[in-house]
This record gives sequence, structure tokens and C-alpha cells, in this order.
Amino acid sequence: MDQTITWEQLDAYERAFDADRAKQVAMHAVTSCGVVKAAVNPEVFREDRHQYSISLEQGKITNQKQSGRCWMFAALNTMRFAIMKKLDLATFELSQNYTLFYDKLEKANYFLESILATLDEPTNGRVIAHLLMAPLNDGGQWDMFCSLIEKYGVVPKDAMPETVPSSATREMVSYMTRKLREYACTLRTAYANGKTVEELRALKEGMMGTVYNMLCIALGKPPKTVTLEVRNKKKEFIRDENLTGKEFFQKYVGWDLSQYVSLINAPTADKPYHKTYTVKLLGNVVEGRPVKYLNLPVEDLKAAAIAQLQAGEPVWFGCDVGQSSLREGGIMDLKAIDAAALFNTEFPMTKAQRLDYGESLMTHAMVFQGVNLDESGKPTRWRVENSWGKDAGVDGYYVMSDEWFSEYTYQVVVNKKYLTPGQAAELEQEPIQLEPWDPMGSLA
Repeated sequence: MDQTITWEQLDAYERAFDADRAKQVAMHAVTSCGVVKAAVNPEVFREDRHQYSISLEQGKITNQKQSGRCWMFAALNTMRFAIMKKLDLATFELSQNYTLFYDKLEKANYFLESILATLDEPTNGRVIAHLLMAPLNDGGQWDMFCSLIEKYGVVPKDAMPETVPSSATREMVSYMTRKLREYACTLRTAYANGKTVEELRALKEGMMGTVYNMLCIALGKPPKTVTLEVRNKKKEFIRDENLTGKEFFQKYVGWDLSQYVSLINAPTADKPYHKTYTVKLLGNVVEGRPVKYLNLPVEDLKAAAIAQLQAGEPVWFGCDVGQSSLREGGIMDLKAIDAAALFNTEFPMTKAQRLDYGESLMTHAMVFQGVNLDESGKPTRWRVENSWGKDAGVDGYYVMSDEWFSEYTYQVVVNKKYLTPGQAAELEQEPIQLEPWDPMGSLA
């Protein structure tokens, strides 16, 4: 066989294409409408109804706008649910700008400390390339969120409202990333010229001052204390003054975050089930809790999520949202887009193969607010609260088929009390360290 594409081959391909009427029709549809619209399967709108046997009631839908803060919005949405229940509120929102400020500040410090920890790595090596790729990524992980809350707490949204850069982070992140790469160059060059790590850390203190200034200019200064002022469903006015972020969290959310753990489903050969895992060089708060996962079969993730929903508490989860997903109608279903029929070819990769070959990983975090169980107690579809505003999906909500959960949901966060005794024991294992570029190191 030839190593190159020949004109004879091209002629044969064209004759075969022209002889197939279905391919002609598909070409006309796709060139006019696009792949997704041409391949939408209307049957899924009948099957994936927005009705559930277990359905929690949440406040007004939130909107992360042009930012990658889904992990943060999803986590704060689980917490505001607790506040609304405690205070009998129709709706409530926590400040995503407040947590964004401290996440960026801590990520900058974590990056510079990672640079100091890898001074002997070659500049053109994979480790340094990974660190430099996106030092101030908008995304994050559940454990990273917990580290922020344990250190800084949360505040009402009106105590630190959104700004233009918080709602559209690209420009701010671009300039701050430029600065951090410059600082990495400065530190590594100084080390090559004989400076000690302690001398470099003294330089870092001044660098962090500049980072703080840039964040204040873009996001505003975070408040040291806040006042809660709300009116509940009974029209009673509630005021609580002079609370720090940590005091507000402890008083109105009151969770022991150490009890909330991450379960993942990564069915690849290099990650046996019933083992715990962590990821090198992944974090934000240097002194915070490390990322830790317990890898389990997907049915175990479902069982834990159902148990927490049945107890009346929403569930944070991470998935690959762009796969077989329709924004209009809010559908996440393996049959939603019939690309196989459109292109007359199958897409047979398994979940493990997609992870191994870069076809899928966790890209987005949302909240389970319900599930539909059949007569035998098996889930058929899941109620998903998104953070893309009320115009995405149906009033901001998506419906996920149970088959889609199996293929594209990678992580759920639940309270330890919803684990089996065996799973709780497995969680205590020393985690296996994964490389920084492992797909389980992806940020939602």
C-alpha cells in the first residue's frame, strides 16, 4: 500500500460518495444546519422528561457567564441550598467573586511554590511545560474548593458582587498568566545564577504583592466582615452583622467539610477500583487538603448519590458535558445526537478507551437536584442544576439519562455517611500518586 494519498484513491472515494444517496442528503443537511442540528434525535425529548420521583427545590438559577467557574458555582449552589432551608428563603446566592478572588490568589502562590519545588527540572521538560500551560486556570476540584472555604469561608453575593472581569475572566487571566510565567522565568534564572531557595522565596513575596494588586483592580477588595440582610418566605426580615467569611459559613452552612469525599469512576487498567488516588502538583491552597479520590464502579457512585438525594441534600458532580448533550431542551442522552447514522460510521470506544486516548475527561461540574427511580428503585434519569443561566436547558435545568451517567459522569461528592462500611474503610488507604497530566487531574 502507498504511504501517501493518491489521486486514484481520491477518485475512488468520490465515486463511492456520489453513488450513495444517503450521503448526499447528509451533506446537504450538515452544510446547511451543522452537525448537531442535522443529527438531533427528536425521540429523546419524549423519553427524557423533566419529571422525577425525587426532586429538590432550589432557588433561582445561577450564571457563571464567560468564566470557567462551574466547579465553584456548583459547590456554592449546594451550600446555598442549606442556607435557604435553614432560613426559609425563596432564593439566595453566595458570592462567587469572593471565592474567585482567593482562588486566584492561592493558585498564584501554589504555582510559584511549585516552580520552587521543581527548580532542577529542565525548562523544556514535561513537568515545567505542564506548570506553565495554565497556571491560573479558572477550573478546580472539590477538595480545592474545600481548602478555600476552610481558610476564607463564604459571604453573601451582595457583599462582593460580580465585576466585568469576574464574569468574563479571559482578559484578567491572560495578563496574570503573563506575569506568572515571567516570575517563573525570574525564579529559575536566579536559581541558575546561584540564588538560594530562601532568597528566591523572598523574591516571591514581592511577586505575590503584585498578584494581590492585580486581583483587587479586577475583582475589587474582598470584605473582612459582612452583614446578612434577607427576608424569608414569611416576610420576616433577618439581619446579622459583622460576620467574617468563616463565621458566616460556620453559622449558616455549618458543614464539616472533612466529611464530604470524592468518588470517581475511572475504569482504566492503570487505576484499579477500591483504591484511592491523588494527583501531583494539583491544588490551590498550599497548606490545604490534597485532592483525594476513591475509584469505584459507576453503580456505586449512583447508589451514594441516590442515598444523599433521598436524604434531601443535593450532590456536586463532574462530567464531560459536551458529549451527546443538547443545550436546547437540556438533554444529556447517548441517543440525543445520532452522529453514527449521519456519518454512516460507528463510535465504539469504551469509557476507559476514551480516557486513555484523550477523547473524554471531566470538563464541567454541576449539581444533582433529583433522580427518577423506577418501581424496582433503579435510576432512569437525573435532574441536573446547571450554572449557565435560565435560558440553557429548561429554566436552567438539564435531564441526564442513566446511561449517559454511566458513560460520561466521572465524579460525585457525598457525605461519608452515605458510603458502605467497606467503602469508608477503603477511603482511608494512602492514595496512589498520579502524574499531573493524568485525565483524573482535569479541572471542572
